[in-house]
Amino acid sequence: MGRGKFKSKPTGRRQFSTPEELLAGSSNRPRTFKQKEAEHEEEPEEVSGGESGEESEEETSKKKGTQGVIEIENPNLVKPKSVKARDVDVEKTTELSRREREEIEKQRAHERYMRLQEQGKTEQARKDLERLALIRQQRAEAAKKREEEKAAKEQKKAEARK
Repeated sequence: MGRGKFKSKPTGRRQFSTPEELLAGSSNRPRTFKQKEAEHEEEPEEVSGGESGEESEEETSKKKGTQGVIEIENPNLVKPKSVKARDVDVEKTTELSRREREEIEKQRAHERYMRLQEQGKTEQARKDLERLALIRQQRAEAAKKREEEKAAKEQKKAEARK
């Protein structure tokens, strides 16, 4: 039978029911997927005995490819954990990543340094305070000198008026 242009795809192997089969109801294809699914669900329930439980366990434990042959525990494999809201433990502390820990430590160190800076206990704060004291002293001397010059000018003006 000619398969058409879709040779490598599953569409080339389709088996269509003839109109006679559809009318007779002898089509081997289920009408909907849900019906087919419902049939599969009923079959395991009908089978009874100790063997049915063992077979279902084997089917679920079957692994694809070489996973069934080689039993390796991959430490890098992240298994998705779905936790329901009611099962969440609020008091449980989550472990932070290295970057998060370092970022928090950096922030704490900066806050501690700023507190010491405000109290004047750091080396930089001491130097700033010394410079500030020197500037204040120079400004006080300059203000005193201006006052003396102003007083001297006023004396000259008073002497000139006399």
